[in-house]
Amino acid sequence: MDDAAPQKPDPDDIDVTPITPTARVQSPTHGGRAKCLQRLVRLDLPVPRTVALSFRTVHRIAAGRLPDIDALLAEFNPGALLCVRPSSEDPDWGGPGAVLNVGMNAAVLERLSAQIGVDAAHRLYLRFVQGYAIHVARLDPDVFEEIDAETPVTGLRTALAAYEEEAEEPFPDSPAVQLAAVLRSMARAWEGTSARLLRQGKGAPADAGLGLVVQEMALGLGPGECGSGVLQLVNPQTGLPQITGRYLSQSQGRDALRQGAGSLYLERDPRGPSLEELAPAAFAELLRHADLMRRRLRAEMQIEFTIENGRLHILDGIVVPMTSRAAVRTAVRLAEDGIITREEAILRVEPRALSELLHRQVAPDARRDTIGRGVAASPGAATGRIVFTAADAQALAARDEPCILVRRETSPEDVRGMHAAVAVLTEKGGMTSHAAVIGRGLGLPCVVGAGRMRFHPRRRMLVSEDGRTFQEGDAITVDGTSGTVLAGAPPMVEAMLDDSFRTLMSWADAARDIDIRANADTPADAQTARNFDAGGIGLCRTEHMFFEPGRLTVMREMIFAETAADRRAALEQLLPMQRDDFVQLFRIMTGLPVCIRLFDPPLHEFLPTDRAGLRDLAEALSLPVSDVTRRVENMGEYNPMLGMRGVRLGVTVPEIYDMQARAIFEATLEASRDGAPVVPEVMIPLVSTPREVEIVKTRIDAVAAAVRVEHGRDFTYRLGVMVETPRACLLADRIAQHAHFLSFGTNDLTQMTYGLSRDDAGRFMSDYVSQHVFDEDPFHVLDTEGVGALLKIGLARGREGRPGITASICGEHGGNPESIAFCRAAGFDYVSCSPFRVPVARLAAAQLAIRHRTEHA
Repeated sequence: MDDAAPQKPDPDDIDVTPITPTARVQSPTHGGRAKCLQRLVRLDLPVPRTVALSFRTVHRIAAGRLPDIDALLAEFNPGALLCVRPSSEDPDWGGPGAVLNVGMNAAVLERLSAQIGVDAAHRLYLRFVQGYAIHVARLDPDVFEEIDAETPVTGLRTALAAYEEEAEEPFPDSPAVQLAAVLRSMARAWEGTSARLLRQGKGAPADAGLGLVVQEMALGLGPGECGSGVLQLVNPQTGLPQITGRYLSQSQGRDALRQGAGSLYLERDPRGPSLEELAPAAFAELLRHADLMRRRLRAEMQIEFTIENGRLHILDGIVVPMTSRAAVRTAVRLAEDGIITREEAILRVEPRALSELLHRQVAPDARRDTIGRGVAASPGAATGRIVFTAADAQALAARDEPCILVRRETSPEDVRGMHAAVAVLTEKGGMTSHAAVIGRGLGLPCVVGAGRMRFHPRRRMLVSEDGRTFQEGDAITVDGTSGTVLAGAPPMVEAMLDDSFRTLMSWADAARDIDIRANADTPADAQTARNFDAGGIGLCRTEHMFFEPGRLTVMREMIFAETAADRRAALEQLLPMQRDDFVQLFRIMTGLPVCIRLFDPPLHEFLPTDRAGLRDLAEALSLPVSDVTRRVENMGEYNPMLGMRGVRLGVTVPEIYDMQARAIFEATLEASRDGAPVVPEVMIPLVSTPREVEIVKTRIDAVAAAVRVEHGRDFTYRLGVMVETPRACLLADRIAQHAHFLSFGTNDLTQMTYGLSRDDAGRFMSDYVSQHVFDEDPFHVLDTEGVGALLKIGLARGREGRPGITASICGEHGGNPESIAFCRAAGFDYVSCSPFRVPVARLAAAQLAIRHRTEHA
């Protein structure tokens, strides 16, 4: 190429800026690609001459106001071919595709034919015509993509003729006309409605800008060793050190990555020829540049390069796109190599991405045959055979056959079936529905609210959104990470909890300043919580312990008992079972707090609703079916979630809480024999007035005194209140006088504040969010304006009534990073969430603390 000096640019013009070490180029004004290219120039890497166009300039181009194209061309060597690439602020936001070989015309063709050969020159021109016709002139792609001539010469002739016929004008010959058209096309493509909606779906703001970079081409075709390729020093799937990428002789751009392109490996490989063997000097230089970029740009970089007659050119560099597992390994390795700090490593991992490490996932490159969509209620993916009842799920699990439990909605009776299934799919429900909460607690992939599918449990049939029919026994896949249901069994990627994960989490724990506990209902949940280094149990929902088959019958006997004495007799049978549960929890969580919520749900949830169940219950109780049916119907409530549940049962049927308190205290003494004394936390649910707390506290204190006397040993316990009604928030100063702690149950508090059913809101929630009625599903991301205002009031008044009282939230919001930010800023002591969300919460809390310290340094 001609090395004549270009015209000097105006140093005060940042809109059209030659990229030099001192140019005023920044990501917020010119985009990430432009800024990265400047960094490469500063490292004195062999980057071709490049000019950056600012967001403002590109916006003007879209409106029809072009910069001085002749002045722009004058920045490059005369007759140089150019490439135009997009430069958005975040590469994940996408942008129009690059256009190569701008400036090609008959005169350049003649010159290049003499320099690099006729075939190579014609291939350059043909590529430009095809790209220009499809992406700039917007002509029929089929006409140009199907050009398949025996030689580039005839192919170019065919393409130019096709262009003239389709466009009804000759292909433009002027480089200025070509460049202007390319810039205009790319600018308008970015500002088009579909492109705007697409990038907004990726998290970009509506007014996100696009920069463009115009770069002199390093051709990659011609005599000597010429070609192009991509290299990175890490495996983007695993994060392990590995030279990956491809190189293709006589090629441009990213041709080497095309499937079936005949690309070479980069380093020596027994499977085939490599760049290292073909051009060892260029390969060694490339590795030096890659290592320098990693150290100086402080990231694993993907390098796009071209070799022109043995000479290496670095065209571009971007941070390697990685899977979540690779991102964790890379962040830790960069910190361990001293390239970034531990705090920077923590900040580089997206908290939600940890969910992908904790569960099996559908492989990123797997073909996805989507048959339905719903709420992504519990992350992970699993494949199994469709079953429609909990009993069938248990039967298949007994034969070691994985199954998907498909229900209109789940109830506590389905918990054993959920334990047996590998995933759950429901027609109804939202983020805090029964299936969602239990699924997250079990680490079970779960999609709820898939209302556009049709569920026919009696006919044992499921109908997809597009009308396909799936029978019981057919294999489907539930992807709880994306909220999709897939036909068949796509390839999976296994969970990863390796040393890198544990190292990152240990750094996060050292950085965070708010505690993280787990919601755990069973010993298995508690063990998971312990494995994930939760700081204790923030919510143990004791009612789930009563659905075991041997316990459910006794529970029903208690419900049907006519007198307090009969109820106590039935509960005596449950006492040792409940006590054993608590002993296991305390031993698993040795040294850590365990908060046990007393019985909460309405009693009708423990009763059967179908005829077969009613007959079985009548037989177990030796009562006529008609009597059982009538009693069950009489216990029905119009709105059970606002009915006889929580503390209301403790006041009106106190024998239940008496039994649970005794079980807790006897388990405390038993577990304390082997180690440090256990200090249980006993929590009263659904309180709305201080008098309720007084009544229940009096009975619990009496049980505690009786246990101390009977066993001749002392113990300590803490009594607290679950604040989940607006009235409890407003009266928190008076309630706190009777409590050691306040735990705000944001699931019910959100439900009552909004007047929304958390089990039914999923039916319309997507419409509300899409139309911006709600910014987010309030059961998924804490509503800081409404519910958050009540939380602040409750916290402030609670600490007025009892200074220093422990305060927390234990709804599912506790695992959401945005919600944790609110709780930390408001002054809560800890948050509690499902066991499998504990690592997400730990990392999010650490990031919040680090950013806070940085901002206030």
